[in-house]
Amino acid sequence: MIILTIRTDNPRAEVGIYDAQQKRVYREWEAHRELSGTLHKAIEELLSEQHLTWQDIAGIVCFQGPGSFTGLRIGMSVANALSYSLHIPIVATMDEDWITKGIERLMAGEQDEIALPFYGRDANITVPKK
Repeated sequence: MIILTIRTDNPRAEVGIYDAQQKRVYREWEAHRELSGTLHKAIEELLSEQHLTWQDIAGIVCFQGPGSFTGLRIGMSVANALSYSLHIPIVATMDEDWITKGIERLMAGEQDEIALPFYGRDANITVPKK
């Protein structure tokens, strides 16, 4: 079972490909404000390196938070869009062992209908001036 992992809660983004519990490849990069422009490319590069296609992905594990509002929103949007378009399960998890927990949930047949971020606090939204 090929599993894609995505973590975008801070300026250092992370994506990985696992074959069940076995890590095949994992990449980290300084995404900062370029996350939306680099995330798909990073996933495509990992798949290509492993001689895999988008259709080979059988499940997605994404880091739920807490963390950056924008980073989590971008990562979760990509993860949910891939899950929906590829018709594959998705799970969102937290904590340091988020990958292990997520893979265990997928292997047990669990899935989230949609992965929702946990920001850890209310969003800092600018109050309208008028």
